[in-house]
Amino acid sequence: DPKKNPFFENAKAQLFLAVEGDKVVGRIGACRDEMLINFTKEKVGVFGFFESIQEYSVARMLLDAASQWLKDQGLEIMEGPYNFSTNHPAGLLIDGFQYPPSVMMTYNKDYYQLFLERYGLTKKTDVLAYQLRAADFPERLKQALPLLEKRLASKGITVRNVNMKNFKADVKNLLSVYNEAWSDNLGFAPFTEKEFLHIAKDLKLIMDPSLVFIAEKDGKPVGLALTVPNVNDIQIDVKRGRLLPTGIFKLLFNKSKIKSVRVISLGVVEAYRKLGIDAYFYAKSYVYMQSHKNIETGEASWILENNPEMNQALLKMGGVVNKRYRFYRMNLNG
Repeated sequence: DPKKNPFFENAKAQLFLAVEGDKVVGRIGACRDEMLINFTKEKVGVFGFFESIQEYSVARMLLDAASQWLKDQGLEIMEGPYNFSTNHPAGLLIDGFQYPPSVMMTYNKDYYQLFLERYGLTKKTDVLAYQLRAADFPERLKQALPLLEKRLASKGITVRNVNMKNFKADVKNLLSVYNEAWSDNLGFAPFTEKEFLHIAKDLKLIMDPSLVFIAEKDGKPVGLALTVPNVNDIQIDVKRGRLLPTGIFKLLFNKSKIKSVRVISLGVVEAYRKLGIDAYFYAKSYVYMQSHKNIETGEASWILENNPEMNQALLKMGGVVNKRYRFYRMNLNG
């Protein structure tokens, strides 16, 4: 709702439905995001929320509608699928269909890839989801935890959990960390403070503060790790995915049935990288998983395929790639 979501203070979107008779057979959204345009210095718009029956003509009509709307906005490039940006659920699942999606990750039919590529959209980049098993906590990482703590302390760096009693202030202080640490990601657009607070407010409903780590230097945040319980483990039993009127109670009272967690964000500002802060974040997350016997696995997603440092770190920790998502791009002028 543009009247309630602060994302639309710097963006506008148009949503389309494909209808056959009285039946909806597809949908798509097109978006002009000024934050993305200003950050990338490109006349780029995005598409997302794409769904279609297995009929290419329907998909083509939807993509035609989205691309024409973006052209009418004076834009020259279309990227996606972003719902509405990379700060929201994004990417087309192209491998790993046998696994259910983790919280705030996308899922789609396998023929969507064929439809998008037939239309002329080409790969921009792939992003990966790694599965980490609690039982496979690397012994070397477990043993290194005290050494990592000592090393960080010698650099004047402390790590704490988010303060739920001072939640809003913590979120505001972390905005600069997020916008700097993730600025190199393809498709990145910075958050405004209002938007960051808006999304944090939603995450607070499912957040376990024991899984949110903040690294600080002289009281200033320099790193963030945000991991949340995978509430999809519960929501899979909620009829048609509706939380109201009764689904919300399943979410509130069945948390003990959650068997996995998802690492949503893990980043360190550039000046403090290579000190072991990221390894410490992962080690502490592993400790949490092992101390909660119901938690069997964790998912780190998403990770850019061309981020060698993060990919190597996850492989060394026993991570296994079990899902792959793709971002697409095309020139709107031919």
